Amino acid sequence: MTYPFRLLSTLILVSACIIGVACSATNQQPNVILILTDDQGFGDLRSHGNDIIDTPNMDRIADEGVRFDRFFVSPMCGPTRAALLTGRDNLRTGVSWVSHGKETLRLNEVTIADVFHQAGYATGAFGKWHNGEYGPYHPNSRGFQTFVGFCRGAWQNYFDPVLEHNREPIQTEGYITDVLTDAAIDFMDQNRSRPFFCYIPYNAPHHPFQIPGKYFEKYMQRGCKDETACVYGMVENIDDNIARILDKLDQWQLTENTILVFLSDNGPWKERYNAGMRGRKAEVDEGGVRVPLFIRWPGQIQSGTTIPQIAAHIDLFPTILELCGIPAPDTQPLDGRSLVPLLKSDTAQWPDRMLFTHQNRLGRTEMTPGAVRTQQHRLVNRGNGYELFDMVEDPGQTRDIAGAYPQVTNRLSSAYEKWYSEVTAEGVAPPPIPVGHPAADVTAMQGEDATLYGVKFRGGTGWAHASILNWKSTDDSVTWNLDVLRPGQYEITLMYSCSPADVGSRIQISVGTEKVEATIARAHDPQQPDSYRHPTREVTTSGPVWVKNFVSLTFQPVMLRKGPVNLNVSVLDIPENGTFEVKEVRVRRLD
Repeated sequence: MTYPFRLLSTLILVSACIIGVACSATNQQPNVILILTDDQGFGDLRSHGNDIIDTPNMDRIADEGVRFDRFFVSPMCGPTRAALLTGRDNLRTGVSWVSHGKETLRLNEVTIADVFHQAGYATGAFGKWHNGEYGPYHPNSRGFQTFVGFCRGAWQNYFDPVLEHNREPIQTEGYITDVLTDAAIDFMDQNRSRPFFCYIPYNAPHHPFQIPGKYFEKYMQRGCKDETACVYGMVENIDDNIARILDKLDQWQLTENTILVFLSDNGPWKERYNAGMRGRKAEVDEGGVRVPLFIRWPGQIQSGTTIPQIAAHIDLFPTILELCGIPAPDTQPLDGRSLVPLLKSDTAQWPDRMLFTHQNRLGRTEMTPGAVRTQQHRLVNRGNGYELFDMVEDPGQTRDIAGAYPQVTNRLSSAYEKWYSEVTAEGVAPPPIPVGHPAADVTAMQGEDATLYGVKFRGGTGWAHASILNWKSTDDSVTWNLDVLRPGQYEITLMYSCSPADVGSRIQISVGTEKVEATIARAHDPQQPDSYRHPTREVTTSGPVWVKNFVSLTFQPVMLRKGPVNLNVSVLDIPENGTFEVKEVRVRRLD
């Protein structure tokens, strides 16, 4: 089902009214707006020394609140989100990477939205989720009563995107950051008579690099290369949308009763100004994990303050709860600590600490790359042994002093290895995909979550939206690990494309002891027009990019028992030089 964007406000209003029946209509507790940008580096702000970019509203939040000068996150998107939402190191939560199901937050984790929901807040998320999408892993099952956005790690088209509202697809109109801000403002507007927790994880300036032309042209005229001009334009567009949020808070007279938190999820993806730091996204050096953190609460937090003590994403869970006067939940032990003493300028009882960082090796979880950060030092192991840097004397990490300070190196490396062993004690294997969840009769299993045999992902690695191709023999197959939550009859549909040469090919689905097959009767082989550019490799500034569509091949229903089972797709008869390509498999419960 699809909806025009003009109905989005009504949909959110209906959700808020239904949810609000059992809640107190008081606004004594502060509201919280948590804004998270995607791939915005520390240096992508005017107030951090970048004299090319314009970010007046982000900088205003810092000027009117507190700026954390040494704030750290994980090296990539999904892990940072998991730590932010739970107050726990991402490896403890089951989130080790950004794809192949390894971005999925375990169900025994309590999210900050769970806590706010239980405390009577209206809860909404607007943007990129990236911590699980199937059944109980969806944001609507993780404490967020309202969700508008997408669940995977990236989106393909930023103009007039098809997003989702509470598990249902919606066709929107406009640029994606504007659309998400519209939805967030609608949510806050409908809930401003009660406390709300509004999480806005924007997906910009993550690629694909798409932005309305006026922003792009501005930074091209300032001498930026194409990609940098697009990124800076995407950041300025976020800044303009933040201005809209600040204006609404003023208009609603909620400014003094709203805690506003702004941060990014990792360092920049490509080389650009980053305050002289070494490293970028997906790296464990300073430039890959040091990001802005600004917290504003007028009348409650001293404005214009810069805090030099190191802090991290894991600290925001306990910090925000303490600021709101919400008791700590009965959950698993937190790794973060409340930053409230620092916000109150009470540093007497604030000892030095160790912050740990880990990066997955393109899906393989090994002990390195990893790092430890203290107030003075950064210990780094990229897989070739430990290096030590004095971040006070050498913030650019130009001199390895591990040999000169063996005691510090040994102490930090021992702590890191102990930490890694502890946080991976429950393993890092992704959970099986739940099917038959009461709130989601259809489970659309994505290609990137499959295990491949003989075939390969388009693009090689298997990022979000990757399809599966190179089907050449009957030995080729793909498998998804399922967990059937409700037994019964299920219909299976394959989303595919192929050339006329593939017509007549026979495809088999095996689920446990059940086997069904179907014959391809329709060719569908759309080709990218020359007028479009590749959405993840080139800049586009004025309109949608081409996104390949797929057609369906439906099989006879199968009876599935409750519990774990593997679903396997294989070919029984296919030409060697065909172009058969699988995007996803949809499993729909019939009874």
